[in-house]
Amino acid sequence: MLFPLVWLLSTSLKSPTEDIFSFPPQLIPSQPTLENFQVVWQSYPFGRYLINSTIIALFTVSLNLLFCALTAYPLARLNFRGRELIFTLIVATIMIPFQIVMIPLYILIVNLGLRNTYLGVIFPNLASAFGIFLLRQAFQGVPKELEEAAKMDGCSELGIWWYVMIPAIKPALVTLAIFVFIGSWSDFLWPLIVLDRPEYFTLPLGVAALASSLDLNWRLIAAGSIISILPILLLFVFLQRYIIPTATGSGVKG
Repeated sequence: MLFPLVWLLSTSLKSPTEDIFSFPPQLIPSQPTLENFQVVWQSYPFGRYLINSTIIALFTVSLNLLFCALTAYPLARLNFRGRELIFTLIVATIMIPFQIVMIPLYILIVNLGLRNTYLGVIFPNLASAFGIFLLRQAFQGVPKELEEAAKMDGCSELGIWWYVMIPAIKPALVTLAIFVFIGSWSDFLWPLIVLDRPEYFTLPLGVAALASSLDLNWRLIAAGSIISILPILLLFVFLQRYIIPTATGSGVKG
């Protein structure tokens, strides 16, 4: 599993005089150099691509957490007619491939004037059935004693959601944020459809543009790929401990 990543890093560090297709593969470059990264960064607007991907990913994560949490809370803690049916229909949408809704979604984006905009890329990911399902399960695991104590203190329903429930499901929120960030950062198909102006390109589109250039250079492509996946690797390393949810009952005493 790690071999392609190691080979990618090795290729990005090799000088033009080294053969990248030798067999058996030479994973440790004889003359390692950072020149490929410098050429990619200076010859192509990868700085702009990085800014675009960061803006889109951060807004996608923030809005997705907000809307999924607002949807999951009543489905988990409030009693109303049709609650289970609504939840079943939401979860059932997971079985619908994105390619089926891609064309009508694109027409909607064009009619709203969101083509070649950050919001146009973010729009399909404002909420997700998986996120609603994950947070609903987390909300259901919060002890009722916390909610009852907040009601006795005169807290409103929105206040309970914000001051009691959200802190109690923080591990689930961080887990969802990681998944949404990775999905948004590495998304290629939807940005390719709604963006055709290079100044709005994300990193996956930038790497594709680099790979489709006339002077195909695998060392530069490898360097651009390393730049695009490095933030995801760093995010996973620092936040991986939150993927395993912790017990939410620790707030109950006695």
